Amino acid sequence: MKREFTGATRYVLDDELAGIVNISMALEMPLLLKGEPGTGKTMLAHAIAESLKMPLIALNVKSSMKLVDALYQYDTLTRLNDSRFGDSSRDVSNIEEYIKMGKIGQAFASDVRTVLLIDEIDKADTDFQDDMLDVLDQMEFDIIEIDKTVRARHRPVIIITSNAKKDLSDPFLGRCNFHHIAFPDPKMMRRIIHVHFPDIESELLESAVETFYRLREIDTVEKKPATRELINWIRALRADPDFKPKDLAKGNIPFLGVLFKKSQDYEQANNVINRRRLF
Repeated sequence: MKREFTGATRYVLDDELAGIVNISMALEMPLLLKGEPGTGKTMLAHAIAESLKMPLIALNVKSSMKLVDALYQYDTLTRLNDSRFGDSSRDVSNIEEYIKMGKIGQAFASDVRTVLLIDEIDKADTDFQDDMLDVLDQMEFDIIEIDKTVRARHRPVIIITSNAKKDLSDPFLGRCNFHHIAFPDPKMMRRIIHVHFPDIESELLESAVETFYRLREIDTVEKKPATRELINWIRALRADPDFKPKDLAKGNIPFLGVLFKKSQDYEQANNVINRRRLF
């Protein structure tokens, strides 16, 4: 009987998201998640791995990355050094000893089914995206240096994330299931906070959440604080023995740098607070 994903200890899940995860696993299709940073796209892959007791393999996509880097690497430098100095236990004539699997290769070669997270696919160019999905469709790739085909032992659960900074190609979108994770509304955010702080005082919870959403409404801020910033901010507030929740309602907002990581955003938020425009 196939196991279904129903959530994890530190991941708040709604029915729609649970449904698309389980449908994607049943159809053996990649699940593409879009949404602004901090909406839990990456953490969903961790939650699936935890819930289904599968290893997680994460490929963090870079703009300069080539597909072959995600599949395997041929360590020519080590082989050259071994041939020069002859002090290695490796057989220099056996190229396979110098082949190291990349993240996709590791997922294919694994003895057990894994969760394969391909994070921030929108950083890659279109050729990388489409060629990668060809490999994931076929569940195999070739290592040309040794004329060997690597076939997946188990089809991984594939989670692909995008911050929507760049459009993805139509062929790419057509081969994935899709879900947009909206930023949590205050009701959902309270549930998330309770997961991380089960014993949080109600006054602190309400004051922090209300202040957080007001800060997110500042139009001139480029990078709005996300869920992780709110969690870290509440952690900081709780650690300060002099802090009182009622201070937030008065516009006395400490540790603003925990919420705003860019200097210009910090200054903009500070200016709004000092002008008493927030409350």
